[in-house]
Amino acid sequence: MAKRERVMRMSVEQPLWRALTAYRVLTMLYAVGLFATAYDEFVRPWVAVAYYAVLCGWTLATLPRVANAARCTKRFLAADLTIAVAGILLTTVADAHERVQAGGPTLPSIWTAGSVLAFAIKGGWRWAALASSLVAVANLVERGSPARDTVHNVILVCIASIAIGYVVEVARASERTLARALEIEAATRERERLARDIHDSVLQVLAMVQRRGAVIGGEAAELGRMAGEQEVALRTLVSGGLVPVSRVSEDAAEGAVVRAVDEEPEPSGPVDLRALLAPYAGAMVSLAEPGAPVPLALVAAREVAAAVGAALDNVRRHAGQDARAWILVEDEPDEVIVTVRDDGPGIPEGRLVQAEGEGRLGVALSIRGRLRDLGGSAELISVPGQGTEVELKVPKDANTRGKAEQR
Repeated sequence: MAKRERVMRMSVEQPLWRALTAYRVLTMLYAVGLFATAYDEFVRPWVAVAYYAVLCGWTLATLPRVANAARCTKRFLAADLTIAVAGILLTTVADAHERVQAGGPTLPSIWTAGSVLAFAIKGGWRWAALASSLVAVANLVERGSPARDTVHNVILVCIASIAIGYVVEVARASERTLARALEIEAATRERERLARDIHDSVLQVLAMVQRRGAVIGGEAAELGRMAGEQEVALRTLVSGGLVPVSRVSEDAAEGAVVRAVDEEPEPSGPVDLRALLAPYAGAMVSLAEPGAPVPLALVAAREVAAAVGAALDNVRRHAGQDARAWILVEDEPDEVIVTVRDDGPGIPEGRLVQAEGEGRLGVALSIRGRLRDLGGSAELISVPGQGTEVELKVPKDANTRGKAEQR
């Protein structure tokens, strides 16, 4: 049965848009009601009637615009604020001078706050500060002087809109954090489910093959050894948590969204060298590493991991499949040191020089060449009968060199 992708939407700002829609309608009716009760006091009522006709038509026609952030565009916000500011300035034309000086309401009255709040919900506190500042200037021009009640109203609108804008920004950040938490939880649950399934089937079969192969001997013993290596590698992969993120969060008009993705983009910054060396660990290869990440530039980390792989290939080729190997990672203040040691028979004296003369350049190119390009070094110490040790040193400034190569 095909699985359905579940998309989870989270939005705390969507209720704010619905509340703003209702607020604009109610304040429009309030402004018209104020005008109707004081109609006889206006010196030019026809100016107010014309303005309210525009205001009512605009408010009702643009209700879908304030349904969500996607529809509430910058052009709409600019036009909406223009209507509010124009209504404030037209108050001195339509109303009596005495009423204006006495602190009478402007033509749009508290409808203006809805325009400012739209800026706050759409763009946060910075947009709210800009819109409220324009409204404040218009109010001061309308009154002609900074009267106490005007300043009080202006400050109230500024503080309220900026506070709401800040709350919206915090809410959006919280949504992204929640979406990321759900993403991690989903990935963890999936990894645990896979771990249970693998443990109940594949790991148990590999362990059984390893035990039976060791008992039977011969070619079966070789199969058992290989099964043991695969068991260790698979168990390390399952329990190590090196699982790419299967879901990502994004912002949308309806809020934060969690979606499934196919793959994770390649990192551009430093990577943990331990993650690249972990696949080399197995039944015959032990990996000792620091408890903290070992950061290296991506190019440098890949080259070091490739050099370690080449050293392990030499162990299998020259020391035999039964030889054990150990990888030691040391994170020093100025450099990273990776040591590969085996318990094989060692390399006879002069053998490396002879191999290079015969054209076999595995150690010269695959190991020393890689480290030399990074500004590091590779030292090979081998005592016949006591195994071989390869010490790889990479300076920390290889991070900078790796980034330069990527460019």
